[in-house]
Amino acid sequence: MDLIPRYLVSFRGRRVLHRFTDVLVLGGGLAGLRAALECDPSLEVTVATKALLRQSNSNAAQGGIASVIDPLDRLEWHIQDTLTAGAELCDQAIVRMVVEQGPACIHELIQIGANFDQAEGDLVLGREGGHSHNRIIHALGDATGQEIMRAVITRARQASNISIFENMFTIDLLTHEGRCCGAIVFYQDRIELIWAQQTILATGGAGQIFRETTNPLVATADGHALAIRAGVVMRDMEFMQFHPTVLYIAGSSRSLITEAVRGEGAYLVDRDGHRFMLDYDSRAELAPRDVVSQAIVAQMEKTQHPNVYLDLSHLDSRHVRQRFPGIMQACAGFGLDITQDRIPVRPGAHYMIGGVAIDPQGRTSLPGLWAAGEVTSSGLHGANRLASNSLLEGLVFGTFVGRGASEEILGRSFSDFETKLEHQINAPYVAELDLADIRNSLKSLMWRVAGVRREAEELREAAETIHSWRQLFAIQPQTTPQGWELQNMLLVSQMLIHAAQIREESRGVHFRTDFPEPRPEWRRSICFRGLEYELSPKLDEQTSLSAT
Repeated sequence: MDLIPRYLVSFRGRRVLHRFTDVLVLGGGLAGLRAALECDPSLEVTVATKALLRQSNSNAAQGGIASVIDPLDRLEWHIQDTLTAGAELCDQAIVRMVVEQGPACIHELIQIGANFDQAEGDLVLGREGGHSHNRIIHALGDATGQEIMRAVITRARQASNISIFENMFTIDLLTHEGRCCGAIVFYQDRIELIWAQQTILATGGAGQIFRETTNPLVATADGHALAIRAGVVMRDMEFMQFHPTVLYIAGSSRSLITEAVRGEGAYLVDRDGHRFMLDYDSRAELAPRDVVSQAIVAQMEKTQHPNVYLDLSHLDSRHVRQRFPGIMQACAGFGLDITQDRIPVRPGAHYMIGGVAIDPQGRTSLPGLWAAGEVTSSGLHGANRLASNSLLEGLVFGTFVGRGASEEILGRSFSDFETKLEHQINAPYVAELDLADIRNSLKSLMWRVAGVRREAEELREAAETIHSWRQLFAIQPQTTPQGWELQNMLLVSQMLIHAAQIREESRGVHFRTDFPEPRPEWRRSICFRGLEYELSPKLDEQTSLSAT
């Protein structure tokens, strides 16, 4: 029998430190801080982030934000590009809503001090895979996330009603009488309870469950897991997007090579110098990420080589140096001059499309809990995220949930918190486990079995293995963030595998070698509550997805 404990730790309300706030924001990336800034200034807002504010996927974003700024571009074209990439699984109403908010989001960022790249007073617009027009706003060449987060962090630190706690690990959501009332956290080596009238979940991604990933070390699926334990509805957990081009140097950490490199005209070539993307798709290097990732894996297999290469040698070297200074520096550390040398690349886990199901305002199925950003399944991305739509989604839904949580508090009265809550874990002693070994084994297994290609028998064996690890590990209480992270990674990996087994087709980022084509009857979502699931109605039979 599968075990999903309600809480990962024992606690007694009378014996721990309590904090109280109006709005609790879990996560310090773009979605979380945008939510905090949108909260009514009369409310006390607490932001809890597990590491430093700068250690997030938002900060690491290279490419930029997609928005219709060029007078020659149209909102309808951005909408259609998003729907096309999403492989018939996007919520069209959500896509339209988010795309229409784009220009205002860019204006707001500029107002708070974000400096985007300009030429002669106009924003410089790049192009990435899946986009029919130049509409990617970027900063410092390839450091868009850093610049946006610099501006947003500065503004958040200036807000007198926002308190920011770095290095505060969220263990679980606190629930009482069917609603969320805050969180259990680990801060300065002790357990604390933070009570909140409204809680916003913006904890980011889950890329660290895979061996090959572009994600920072903090992206260990914590928010997904704590939502699962609290009984929140999850959706489309099989959809993990793999970025096609991750710098691959054996033995080194992986570095993202932004899609904007291909947008500027770089070629993908194999070990023999053959430009192979034209063999797979007429859009060549500008095909959507799922198409490019699958083509790269196929070409690696065909050539019996561990990677392919990005070739920029035919591009203007001065422009390359100016446009991609961060990538140039990263590659130079390995003796590569990107204006002359081919860059070895292969796919890596990049963006978790599935997550906490939310409605158009960012509400979850749990009263008192809102969510925004990569931890969610909003309906925007469908089965495959269009490049540079993620920062836009974080800004839009961050705004919505901050505003919605504020209105909820200001519009009603709340009863006192039940601070005497307690939970006791009674677990038998088991031998000490090697957490690092289990973590590495899990990441390798997930990459091999649930990476770019998936197949029924391998998924079944992986499900059995992860089940056995969880059966052993779930009964052993942990006392450190490393232990809780591993418990979260195991739980979310199990759900991803389960969802991948259920979806017997290939759609977007989910590619089943035993079901290589999309099937019309699978134009629907897989919704989980715990490890029990149900299928949504077919998408063409409903107007929008919902959190319930």
